[in-house]
Amino acid sequence: MSIVVTGATGHLGRHVVEQLLEKVPAEQITAVVRDTAKAADLAARGVRIARADYNSPASFDGLFSAGDKVLLISGNEFDKGRVQQHKGVIDAAGAAGVALLAYTSAPGTLTAALADDHRGTEQLLLDSGVPYALLRNGWYHENYTENLAPVLEHDAVVAAAGEGRISSASRADYAAAAVAVLTGEGHENKTYELGGDTPWSFAEYAAELSRQTGREIAYQAVSVEALTSILTGAGLPEPVAQMLAGVDASIEKGELVVSTGDLSRLIGRPTTPLSEAVAAALKG
Repeated sequence: MSIVVTGATGHLGRHVVEQLLEKVPAEQITAVVRDTAKAADLAARGVRIARADYNSPASFDGLFSAGDKVLLISGNEFDKGRVQQHKGVIDAAGAAGVALLAYTSAPGTLTAALADDHRGTEQLLLDSGVPYALLRNGWYHENYTENLAPVLEHDAVVAAAGEGRISSASRADYAAAAVAVLTGEGHENKTYELGGDTPWSFAEYAAELSRQTGREIAYQAVSVEALTSILTGAGLPEPVAQMLAGVDASIEKGELVVSTGDLSRLIGRPTTPLSEAVAAALKG
């Protein structure tokens, strides 16, 4: 039996593999990557490396074995038909008879276009008959803290979310939940709504940045159209800009507030506060 992680050299995948190495022998972990050179450090630590690409379903044939536990980390190529990309993995997992396929999805409350691929993938997984765990990850602290340059340049947090709140958590928190599911028992056919313990607003985020930098950083609420225009002006393709602005519209409606407590329960500790992620990002 192997624990197989797709997208293993991505931001979330690396956290998952690192945390798995603390819990199980390296030879029980398979890291699935597109570029094996990027996984050389993991191979050196005894992790099995497998090359496969979401855009080539045949590359997953024979990759899984009966009894494996698989983490399907959702793809980030929004323009390449992510549901079809994920289908190749689900089909291969079903053919092999894996014990569990966990999928990193989006909150069930999220109606923004970003969630469409996740709902489509969830339906494929449910229809496949493969034992599943839906890890409906909320928003990540890093979505904001890794993009501080324009905020600090203009002393402004710009969003189209009004007074909406977000239950974000760190990548390491979501990785810990995935590891708990992959190494634990009794997670078959379960859905987990995952988010941080304490929801926050953009005004509070700006206040936290002000506190930690000693500067006056304000929250500037704009319309969805204005944010789309700002993002395209910064070089993002129009569809991606519209999708991100659409998430802000969902935030204003409260769709990224997750109050289940599933994340802290799974990881056995409180989730990482936003203030800690801000401090780490400012240290750089």
